[in-house]
Amino acid sequence: MSDPLLTVEQAAERLGTTVRFPRRLIAERRIAFVKIGRHVRIAESALAEYIAGNTVDPTIRRRRSGYRRAA
Repeated sequence: MSDPLLTVEQAAERLGTTVRFPRRLIAERRIAFVKIGRHVRIAESALAEYIAGNTVDPTIRRRRSGYRRAA
């Protein structure tokens, strides 16, 4: 099966950002893209990899001990 190619506008919509953000990712080479003539496309899998690679897992907050700092 082929991986659908998204326009910059479609990628921005999926990321929930303006078009400027995916264009900056492309300019900084922070996301894989395909150049077809003067058109730029982002593979759906590349967008999913970018999201997975930049997802931050929550941390577990530990309870503080009963000791307090001296005044």
